Amino acid sequence: MDSKAKVKYSRMTPRKARRVVDLIRGKKAGEALLSLRFMPYRGARLVEKILKSAMSNAENKNANVDSEAMIISKAFVDHGSVMKRVEQRSMGRANVIKKKSCHVTLILTEK
Repeated sequence: MDSKAKVKYSRMTPRKARRVVDLIRGKKAGEALLSLRFMPYRGARLVEKILKSAMSNAENKNANVDSEAMIISKAFVDHGSVMKRVEQRSMGRANVIKKKSCHVTLILTEK
């Protein structure tokens, strides 16, 4: 049985989120949750919330499943939309600031 959790349009660059997701892929959910709690990265807070949601979804689907023993089978980060903002510079120039977003998906499976 698979359990899935997804967050879309998260205001974080995909590169920062991928750094965290790559570390937990293939681990047990309980073990990954513990390691996420002590990671210094900003993306760890986001991925921790998504993992808790996926574990909760698994428990809601089937009451007698041990969500902490489930394995993170698939975890990936996709590009989201980019907000473009203009920053004024000297002598009438302008810089474009790109505020990136990402979509994070976690899929848990039973052993």
